[in-house]
Amino acid sequence: MLDDRYIRILTRWLVVILFLKIAGYFTLSENVAVTRVLKIILRTGMTVAIILVYRDLRSRGAFAIREFGNLIVPVLYGAYLFLGFLSLFWSSDPGYSALQLGMIVESFVFAYYFVLVYRLVLHYRPDASLRVSHLLSRSTGVILLVFLLGIIFLPEKFYRLTHGGEEARLGGYLMNPNELGMLSVVGAGMCCLELLKGAKKGWPIFFLLVTITALVLTGSRSSLIGFTLVLLYFVNKSSNRKVKLATVVTMIAAFPLALSTIIFKGGDVEEVMNMTGRIPFWTALLTEGLPKEPLLGFGFMRIAYEDYFQSVHTYAGQMTHNTFIQVVMNLGLVGLALVLIQVAVTIVAFVRNKDEDFRRFFVALFIPIIINSFTEFGIFGETNYGILFYQLLLFFLAVRVSTRPTFKEQVLSRAMQRPRPRYHSVS
Repeated sequence: MLDDRYIRILTRWLVVILFLKIAGYFTLSENVAVTRVLKIILRTGMTVAIILVYRDLRSRGAFAIREFGNLIVPVLYGAYLFLGFLSLFWSSDPGYSALQLGMIVESFVFAYYFVLVYRLVLHYRPDASLRVSHLLSRSTGVILLVFLLGIIFLPEKFYRLTHGGEEARLGGYLMNPNELGMLSVVGAGMCCLELLKGAKKGWPIFFLLVTITALVLTGSRSSLIGFTLVLLYFVNKSSNRKVKLATVVTMIAAFPLALSTIIFKGGDVEEVMNMTGRIPFWTALLTEGLPKEPLLGFGFMRIAYEDYFQSVHTYAGQMTHNTFIQVVMNLGLVGLALVLIQVAVTIVAFVRNKDEDFRRFFVALFIPIIINSFTEFGIFGETNYGILFYQLLLFFLAVRVSTRPTFKEQVLSRAMQRPRPRYHSVS
């Protein structure tokens, strides 16, 4: 049914689908209209593509049915989306809220079918060399390689000038450098997983170098912290003492350079202490903005009555740079309580999971996206690939497949097994 050749082809297609899906979150053109069209085509196109892959598997006899373990995890996330839908009735801009909600629901559907395809393949071919770490390391690695080549051939498009033009950060107009840094850490974590799994070391090492280079060039402080935590986690999992010692020595040697060039850029300690102006902004949001709509917020992905939140004490902003503050501004204290419960339930489900391979995957993906959530768009912010990664984790926790008969088949089977009444002929 699913021979080796089919698995190889399917693996390549899944890498391509993930690559294009993630690329759909980038600003691919300076023309706003063109960018919107490309994003719609890429995102919805890849969702349709993964559904077609699922249907192809079914046509090849992969009739295993879906089951749910930890169903509460996606159900609570669905409740968050439903509250977002209800907020359209009080949103300060229903059109914008509906657009953001639609894009997040679309990625939710993609994540569900992607995990379902993955589970189906491994259900019928547990010996198949299909690993989600392989798919993500290749897809993110190629994207970051494009950026590294871009700064060589088109530096004006792939570099973003900050600090008054004194610093050039990888990302350009295509992607916020901090978001790109988060993607670099995700890619690096997946490469580490590949190396731990004992896969062929050539490509994982190459893409690991690509992701680390991209991370350094983004100059993202939060992503550097995420990478350090991921690296320490995997080093701790390694049984090779030489690897552990070499990693610790390298980190100690690199620390002064990272401190001067990434953490305290240009020696600006004050900028770091107030998190580049975020702390005053958050203070103004919570003390000036939230009291206006404390219970249910301003509507899905809205933080004020106008397009920008403005205060005399800080800069004007359209998003909060913190996913949990974003939620409390969007959906009020009700939304924040729901989101905090959902995250807590997700973490509990992870702790109870006994699959060591999945636990490593969860940590490698969860650490960078949750750290990013405290300073950027995050897992409950405006649409971004961090949300997609979080949704993948939810369905990996929840979705299973089984070959047990369906309810209809069980009813028919029982009916066939019932003894038939005997009728005596009348002579």
